Amino acid sequence: MSDKQYFRVGKLVNTQGLRGEVRVIATTDFPEERFQPGSQLYLFHPTLQEPLRLTVASWRRHKGFELLKFEGYDSINDVEKWKGGELKVAEDELLELADDEYYIHQLIGCEVVTEEGEQLGRIVDVLQPGANDVWVVRGPRGEIYLPFIDDCIKQVDIEQKRVVCHLLEGLL
Repeated sequence: MSDKQYFRVGKLVNTQGLRGEVRVIATTDFPEERFQPGSQLYLFHPTLQEPLRLTVASWRRHKGFELLKFEGYDSINDVEKWKGGELKVAEDELLELADDEYYIHQLIGCEVVTEEGEQLGRIVDVLQPGANDVWVVRGPRGEIYLPFIDDCIKQVDIEQKRVVCHLLEGLL
């Protein structure tokens, strides 16, 4: 396998019907782009030596799932073995984001400091509970949860892997 990096856009959890459709739980903010017919995805599964490149033949939503069918896989027998697999895209296929938007993999490992210069630690996870993302920072003060809102996150420099924040009352 090449040194290409891949990023998860969905988890294949089950089959749907007998004609090769699969149920996917989306882990992307862009399902409309990722799952359009003609889109290329890579399947990662323990039974595969290398990622399997798949082309989306059809996509629809049903009861909270994304239902995908792939070109050349027309039977439940073709896709049943993929249960539990992850669908990913290659790094060079990531979509352009707005200036104030970031991919989670870009944030993980960023050093977080206060406006006063106090080092709080590094971002180790990004939670997505609803209204806004929450960045999990681990450092000398333990784990701190920073909401990704303008009042708290003042500057993000992905190139330097550095975030400046304003500690809102009650965060520590």
